[in-house]
Amino acid sequence: MGIPFRIGHGYDVHALAPGLPLRLCGVDLQHEKGCVAHSDGDVAVHALCDALLGAVALGDIGLHFPDTSAAFKGIDSMLLLDRCVAMLAEHGWRVGNVDVTIAMQRPKLRPHIDTMRERLAARLGVDASCVSVKATTTERLGFVGREEGVEAHAVALIVAGE
Repeated sequence: MGIPFRIGHGYDVHALAPGLPLRLCGVDLQHEKGCVAHSDGDVAVHALCDALLGAVALGDIGLHFPDTSAAFKGIDSMLLLDRCVAMLAEHGWRVGNVDVTIAMQRPKLRPHIDTMRERLAARLGVDASCVSVKATTTERLGFVGREEGVEAHAVALIVAGE
């Protein structure tokens, strides 16, 4: 196994469209736009899945849960996260800590951050103190600033399992 820890980075982006649901880190938010996606469009969880899979060199979310498969149509992304955590365990790893950054112009995410951290922590099998979720805007620049889409970055530290 070598070094008893590994780091992975994940990134995802989804377009926003009127009338669709908006879910981030497993939390449903009230907003006039939601993510265009094959699954539930939880861009933050998708980035986190990629970070976890990348840390173990298992590819990415598209490899394991392709958007061409009817099995994943509309799926709750937290279920995909559960599967990623299980894959880590199968390879002898567990989550140490994670850090997620969501870039979105609106709505304000700060009121939801603590709930997001708790939801992710429960699925990752760690204390909420090991989960960071941050929100930022792009100062109205680019597709995020124009409210055409949302993007998320995630970094995960995994450690050798017990």
